[in-house]
Amino acid sequence: MPSLKDVQDKIVGVKKTAQITSAMNMVASAKLRGAQDKMEKFRPYADKFNEAMSNLSGGGNTDAFPLMEVRDVKNVEIVVITSDRGLCGSFNANIVKLANAKMREYEAEGKNVNFVCVGKKANQSLKKTGKVRTRFLDIMADFQMFNAREIAQDVATNFLNGSSDKVEVLYGHFQSVAVQRPVAQDMLPITPIEEEDGAAEKQEIGDYIYEPSTEEIMDVMQPLYLNVIIYNAMLQVGASEHAARMTAMDNATNACKDIVSDLTLVYNKARQAAVTGELMDIVGGAEALKG
Repeated sequence: MPSLKDVQDKIVGVKKTAQITSAMNMVASAKLRGAQDKMEKFRPYADKFNEAMSNLSGGGNTDAFPLMEVRDVKNVEIVVITSDRGLCGSFNANIVKLANAKMREYEAEGKNVNFVCVGKKANQSLKKTGKVRTRFLDIMADFQMFNAREIAQDVATNFLNGSSDKVEVLYGHFQSVAVQRPVAQDMLPITPIEEEDGAAEKQEIGDYIYEPSTEEIMDVMQPLYLNVIIYNAMLQVGASEHAARMTAMDNATNACKDIVSDLTLVYNKARQAAVTGELMDIVGGAEALKG
């Protein structure tokens, strides 16, 4: 049985760890509110942008736009977005797991796969594959729209010069504070956005006349649309990271409390054994004196 001093030291150490995890839980909770607010405020813009793209691309000539060119897929590029920091449970690991599954799936079909890593955790896990084309690190803590624009421009340039025939984005989708799931979204080529069932019935006017022409508007809108896809994915990952870290730190704090409870029981047993031993020595000495 361990000594009383050893058990006491362990209890003190675990209590200090619980204080750290509890503080990290509160910090993650505060950051989550800000990240979730940014995500909610961006949603109406993204929805309106999708609506505009749907109206523009519905009846347009997709052959006129290089970013909408559908090719025989030989080279696939996957944009993997994770956080820069860990201590958020299996959140990043699940995204990387999906990326590896996608890679194996495409390679089984005879396609070449490259990765664009956004976030340190994606780069750390995928660089061993030797398929990371480029990386964007140390931006997830405080990213802005210009970061999304830089990533989108890099991916679009690679698509336009023929180095990739299809691009997907993998990220952690924020469903709730308790649930964040890795998802894959097609990015390139841009496909005409289908209207939801019943949307056509709500429109009183079927066709629009655009000035300037639809082609000129689409030339401007398509790069912006890619920015929206990347920025929305980064917002989802930002909120999901804090939610996952908050849950992980709460679980760690509860685990520390359980360990302290178990160690306290061990300490009490050790102290009881020590007291019993001292009493036995006293009784034994008294009996010896009587003899």
